[in-house]
Amino acid sequence: MNHRYFMEKALAQARSALDRGEFPVGCVIVHENEIIAVGAREGTAGGGVNETDHAEMVALRRLDALGIQAPRERLTLYCTMEPCLMCFGAILIAGIGAVVWAYEDAMGGGTGCDRSTLPPLYRDRRITIVSGVLRCESLALFQAFFRDPANAYWSGSFLARYTLAQAAGG
Repeated sequence: MNHRYFMEKALAQARSALDRGEFPVGCVIVHENEIIAVGAREGTAGGGVNETDHAEMVALRRLDALGIQAPRERLTLYCTMEPCLMCFGAILIAGIGAVVWAYEDAMGGGTGCDRSTLPPLYRDRRITIVSGVLRCESLALFQAFFRDPANAYWSGSFLARYTLAQAAGG
């Protein structure tokens, strides 16, 4: 798998979200080197606070709508930000085999949680996690978002402060 190539595709989804004033998270789901579903963050533009239309959730809904019969454990989900607990839980339940993310969600990332104490549905799922692919490119999008005073979503939050404190380029 060419992680950089597919992360570029997720970054394109994130740039599209940013252009619409949305939080710049993009996602693609890949099977056998082919993108089969995409998603971008929705519901944050103009002061919105929709917390269910995360890029991963949008992509997972689109995947389900397509009715693709590919074995879920052979799918890889690429996302420009580490999935939150909600999204990571949905990814685990969906049986996705791998997650590749670019920029860490220092405020709410879910991929590093200790699953050993969770119920079997979450604890026993086998999943590969790859972090930091094209991190600098993703960081630049989040910095652009938080620097724009028109974007109120998570303005002043720990994530905004953490992101803006990062050195350009990483």
